[in-house]
Amino acid sequence: MRILLLCHSFNSLSQRLHVDLRRAGHEVSVELDIHDDLTREAVALFSPHLIIAPFLKRPIPADVWRRTLCLIVHPGIRGDKGPSALDWAILESEARWGVTLIEAREEMDAGPVWAWREFPMRPARKSSLYRREVTEAATACVFEALGRIERGEGPVMPANWGRGRERSACRKSDRMLDPALHSAEEALRIIRASDGDPGALLTIVGQTFLVFDAEPAEGLAGPPGTLVGRSRQAVAMAFREGALWVAHLRRPEARSLKLPALRLLGVDADVLPIVARPQPCRYREENGVGVLEFRFHNGAMSSEDCDILREAIVTAKARALPVLVLQGDADCWSNGIHLGIIESADSAADESWRNINAMNELVREIIVTDDRLVIAAVLGNAGAGGVFLSLAADEVWMREGVILNPHYKDMGNLYGSEYWTYLLPARVGEDRARRVMQARLPMGIDEALEFGLATRRLPGNIDAAEQVLHRAVAELAASPELAGRIAAKQARRGRDEAEKPLAAYREEELRRMRRNFYGFDPSYHVARYNFIRKTPKSRTPLTLAIHRATGDEADRGRTMR
Repeated sequence: MRILLLCHSFNSLSQRLHVDLRRAGHEVSVELDIHDDLTREAVALFSPHLIIAPFLKRPIPADVWRRTLCLIVHPGIRGDKGPSALDWAILESEARWGVTLIEAREEMDAGPVWAWREFPMRPARKSSLYRREVTEAATACVFEALGRIERGEGPVMPANWGRGRERSACRKSDRMLDPALHSAEEALRIIRASDGDPGALLTIVGQTFLVFDAEPAEGLAGPPGTLVGRSRQAVAMAFREGALWVAHLRRPEARSLKLPALRLLGVDADVLPIVARPQPCRYREENGVGVLEFRFHNGAMSSEDCDILREAIVTAKARALPVLVLQGDADCWSNGIHLGIIESADSAADESWRNINAMNELVREIIVTDDRLVIAAVLGNAGAGGVFLSLAADEVWMREGVILNPHYKDMGNLYGSEYWTYLLPARVGEDRARRVMQARLPMGIDEALEFGLATRRLPGNIDAAEQVLHRAVAELAASPELAGRIAAKQARRGRDEAEKPLAAYREEELRRMRRNFYGFDPSYHVARYNFIRKTPKSRTPLTLAIHRATGDEADRGRTMR
């Protein structure tokens, strides 16, 4: 079946559907919802059997949905209507929520229902619920609808009705925090409902900011609205009852940058007491295995973040255990260097250089670990340098449903480092390495296993994935073959170093990266600026829009095999 994905942006859900639909044998093309005339043109060029809209902010033109079946993913339960469905579900503490797949009609969110799913709500950020529960439910709905279409069946309901109701978009006042009025618990709910976009409004030391990435500050209190502590770049603010750690802020202006709180506040950090809070890296030992869990907001890793994780690995390596697990967050494993901090620096080129070198030091620390096996537990999506961070481990155990973007070129033809010229060909071979880096397409678990970017499949359910992971690494640690595998690893690393030192790979990569950062071609800086400030796209990349591509571009958009 020819399926056109029509989306405001090629977000995580759109990528998941792109991967899974192509894997199921469908011919899939993507058109970004830039202008109605471009949508009409895409339909004329591709002649799709079906249009799926995973993420839209505008209605589909009536002349399009009247001619071609259009199914819209609505992140709400049956009967729910309106543009802030998931936001309201969090704000109103819904115990269960869901996804409804609705056929386009004149009235938004009111057409026939083709499939629906519900799930229990977690106390989590909107983006976390979207990446996990909403994505899984939406994917299941789409494939149920495809089954109905292929069997010649119609929708399951003639219109969208149920226990949900029509609600307007969340207003600015719905997202405004008042420390004197709100408890920390109430404020946290508003921040979580506003996570990602547009953020919750809060006045801090006389300045208004949009707040993101908050968590309870246990044991802290003070006059409402006062800052009562700091930890790294986060600050703790007191509310009517309790306090919250606020880790990221953005000024309420168009195209402003989301940055670590202390970077934007401009307050004298020394006047705030340093208070312990949950750290981004947590190490524990169980069943003879060292487990290092880490989480960085949206997978972006600054120079400081890279240093923190590297130091945590060094500390873990001081323990004489035969297996070390690097377990990333279930929302994002890593997306590589921190483009926001780079964009905000006095010299973006200098900060880019500092960040990529810190990332390289981190990757090298993993590569040279030759006295144990290192397992990268990739439970969340990964992109760019984050993919190659995982390849530095001996094995990559990847959760079903995770999406990888193992390429740099969409960021202004960035060459990339993180020792990828050593790690990737060693895993997949020279020919496949070239195809992976040129394809610029998202990759799921099946392709990752086929290409060698993953070595073991974990269940899609997060809890089940963690159970299987911890049971399997305990078995690995107890295996009589482990000592032989570690010895073989040491010998292989020695041969590789003798043939071509790691320093040589790094020098060659950084020579190319220096041109990206400091050279006459500004492509990287322009692409970074547009990406981090969410500049609207003026066209759909030809690797995605195969209906607009020709020759090699179309081939890369159809397959990487």
